Amino acid sequence: MKTDLTDTTAGAVERALVQGRRAIGTPAVGMVLTLVIVTDEENAYDAVKAAEDASREHPSRTLVVIRRQARGTHDRPRPRLDAEVRLGAEAGTGETVVLRMYGDVAQHAESVVLPLLLPDAPVVVWWPVDAPDNPSKDPLGALAQRRITDLYAVENPMETLSKRVNAYAPGDTDLAWTRLTLWRSTLAAALDKARMRVTSATVEAEAGNPAAELLARWLEVRLHVSVERAVSDGPAVTAVRLDSAAGEIVVDRPEGPVATLVLPDQPPRTLALKVRSTAELIAEELRRLDADEMYAVALRGEGTEETPVHV
Repeated sequence: MKTDLTDTTAGAVERALVQGRRAIGTPAVGMVLTLVIVTDEENAYDAVKAAEDASREHPSRTLVVIRRQARGTHDRPRPRLDAEVRLGAEAGTGETVVLRMYGDVAQHAESVVLPLLLPDAPVVVWWPVDAPDNPSKDPLGALAQRRITDLYAVENPMETLSKRVNAYAPGDTDLAWTRLTLWRSTLAAALDKARMRVTSATVEAEAGNPAAELLARWLEVRLHVSVERAVSDGPAVTAVRLDSAAGEIVVDRPEGPVATLVLPDQPPRTLALKVRSTAELIAEELRRLDADEMYAVALRGEGTEETPVHV
């Protein structure tokens, strides 16, 4: 079911949601959180599709904030809110509201979003592109328990990574870090099996890959060794090499979904290490709504007593 509202208000959008749920017989009590997606028109389709796929695991109300520029009389922006309310088959297993904001309304998006949040439910804000330098200080970000950015979507990932170090607040995370979950669990399992002291390490990846830098920083803190950053043809992270007196531990994934694990004095073995879709990454992030302490450790390249080092 889809309802289009033109030149509307947040109150009218809420009434459309209630009427739509009654029409299709779907209560709102099954939804576990509100996901706010702040994006542009160009990237909205892919972001909404990923959120709807993730909603199969996490039924949620998804609010899509798209700031638009409309011209009125005397070439001045005219404040306006247009909305699409999608329920049922149109919105995965939750509800989706696409909010197109014009003029002054776009400058105060939080005033539109706030009345539409699910009561007594966590709020997650995701910027697929163009995230603020300080997500927790952003008016929309301030509404959320978790704030998701993506270093892959910025023009200069390494420069932005440096800004995120200074701006970090509990609740911040980034999909560049989420992409490393399989790598981190594979390396932790390999180290548990090998039971040897690592003396140095190398992370191989395409040039300027932010996930590779986060992985290198995490290894430096985790293993208390220096980690070399080596450039490969990609895509993304292609190999991690851990040196020890007993030999080398290698996880090598030059391309495709399969990697090779090499442990000292053992035959090579293959394991699944695929590049996951955005929907899978978002679904993982929505599984936990507490602070991601390991992201903070990797971001800063240092551990603290308050942030114990684990996978």
